Amino acid sequence: MKEDTCAGFDGDAYISGLNMFGIRLGLDNVRKLFSAAGDPQKKLRFIHIAGTNGKGSTGAMLECALRNAGLKTGFYSSPHLIDIRERFRIDGRAADRKTFDAAVRELAEKSKGLPATYFEFTTVLAAMLFEAAHCDIVVWETGMGGRLDATNAVLPAVTVITNIALDHQKHLGSTLAAIAGEKAGILKPGVPLFHGELVPEAKRVILARAGELDVPVTGPGDEVPPCLKSVESPCGFVQKFLWRGKKIELGLPGRMQRENFRIVFNVLAYLAQKLHFDFDRALASLDHVRWPARLDKIEERVFVDGGHNPDGIRALTESLRELLPGEKFTVVYGAFKDKDASGCLPLYRDIAAEFIMIPNAETGRECHPPEELAAAARALGFAARTAPSGSEAVELALASSSRRVLVSGSLFLAGEILAARGKLDHALDLR
Repeated sequence: MKEDTCAGFDGDAYISGLNMFGIRLGLDNVRKLFSAAGDPQKKLRFIHIAGTNGKGSTGAMLECALRNAGLKTGFYSSPHLIDIRERFRIDGRAADRKTFDAAVRELAEKSKGLPATYFEFTTVLAAMLFEAAHCDIVVWETGMGGRLDATNAVLPAVTVITNIALDHQKHLGSTLAAIAGEKAGILKPGVPLFHGELVPEAKRVILARAGELDVPVTGPGDEVPPCLKSVESPCGFVQKFLWRGKKIELGLPGRMQRENFRIVFNVLAYLAQKLHFDFDRALASLDHVRWPARLDKIEERVFVDGGHNPDGIRALTESLRELLPGEKFTVVYGAFKDKDASGCLPLYRDIAAEFIMIPNAETGRECHPPEELAAAARALGFAARTAPSGSEAVELALASSSRRVLVSGSLFLAGEILAARGKLDHALDLR
């Protein structure tokens, strides 16, 4: 990759300017971009991950395990919480500013005349960064769907589908079968698929597509193991459980993470045979895996979770009941208009003492008005008030009671709170 000799070039500003092209599903343009960049993706080995929920945490487990087993890792994920460089991690750490700006400038020059969208550009940029860093393996998370997602313009070594639920219906379809069809679009002939729990309607679609492509399929296997013990520390929780004769310590709490772990276990077992790393060493590192804004304890009295659909909120509340039985929180909540707030709010019944509703203030994207959210919560029997922003709501919650605070409903809101509480490095560095 060329050294950046253009003083003052701002990679963030350049990529932000690509938002004018909106969302474009399809692979023709991203393939042209890859070609213009010299096809860096052809020199990389990918684990391609799709699914409605759990993609990021599953990817974080895989990245942590593979890195600690001695492989040089790349990890492309979205969205970012505070800084765009979070999307491009090399050995667990976000790309440094100089390298990032130089890569953006190089791709901008090579792609002149190609009107790339934000996500198309960042997808090709990720491959450039990982190829330049000589990554041994890349954890490669879809942005939305799979079949027409820009990340699908690569040939992976392994594919993963975590689960299927209703989300992004405007783009992916209004039924679980339709959404499963889009996720199954990442399958490639002969490339093994590892999947998590799938409802029958979705599983039929995915297995049918796997059969058409002669794809070996490995499901999650046994029942989700019970948690034997969860240990709370100033930095979060470590849960301990047994899986297939091995004692596992996992730095991501809750039942859903044990569900995701079953996929990770199977993928690591397969790759250990292919890439000749120490499987037990990989597993042993998972006690310190982190994934920001997923039941993330950022302070003694502040938890942040980016769950934004009913399945995600159900997993969050189930985890908190397991970890902190009987404890209730002041919930700071905000949601975008395209999210099912009416389906989410009732799921907080066992963990919310009250709500503080806030507006999600992302430019160009409508949110549920906090007054309407508060009225909906009150109709369900909750105490509810409003605040002008997430950061003000957290301060209000901390000052007005001794309860712990749970920020929930949106990854955008999670990022706002992490930034306001001075957690940039927490978001940038998974090591």
